[in-house]
Amino acid sequence: MSDKILSAFIDESGDFGAYSPHSPYYIVSIVTHNQDININRNIKIFEEHLQALGYDDDTTVHTGPLIRREAVYANDLMEERKRLFNALFNFARKLDIHYTCAKTKKSKDTDIIKLTSNVSREIGNTIRMNIDYWNSFDKIIIYYDNGQIELTKILTSVFNTLLTNVEFRRVSPHNYKLFQVADMICTIELLALKADSNSFSKSETEFFGNIRNFKKNYFKPILKKCLK
Repeated sequence: MSDKILSAFIDESGDFGAYSPHSPYYIVSIVTHNQDININRNIKIFEEHLQALGYDDDTTVHTGPLIRREAVYANDLMEERKRLFNALFNFARKLDIHYTCAKTKKSKDTDIIKLTSNVSREIGNTIRMNIDYWNSFDKIIIYYDNGQIELTKILTSVFNTLLTNVEFRRVSPHNYKLFQVADMICTIELLALKADSNSFSKSETEFFGNIRNFKKNYFKPILKKCLK
């Protein structure tokens, strides 16, 4: 009998720099996929959808800049950006995947030592809450792009402490659609926190219409995939 393997794709929102009122949260999303479940058909449909929208099938979708009309999306019209976002969202919604999200709120007295401790604790808590799920797999492969060395160290420490048979692989978002899903979920979870405090930016309000629409059409559907 072959090993039962779980893939875990990790992305973050925020940084280990000083507190800023415009970026008070540090969020880590972990998207998990049981490798026994074939998602090749889902990927093919998503790639065909990208082509129909006029993009290459290997386009990398970066959700935050897409919403804010930044970077490569600076010259894209609103409707073009919405169609691209919805393509990724519907791809994720139809996948047989799960996710967890560790959320840490920074404050004015948060330094790198305190933030490291808080982030480590929150990630550990999300794993412990679903420890039977994690332990049901013979091998766990962690995919992260090593974008932040502080988070790389935290992930290595926490996962190796709580779980056995863990393997880490450095990846590029370009090569894995599920990494792009992790990026999107990070953004959606951050927006949910901002929605609760009624602090959507102008670009976020324009993109989603209003907080009610965001919660109904995006947050609630994706929340169904969150491990309880």
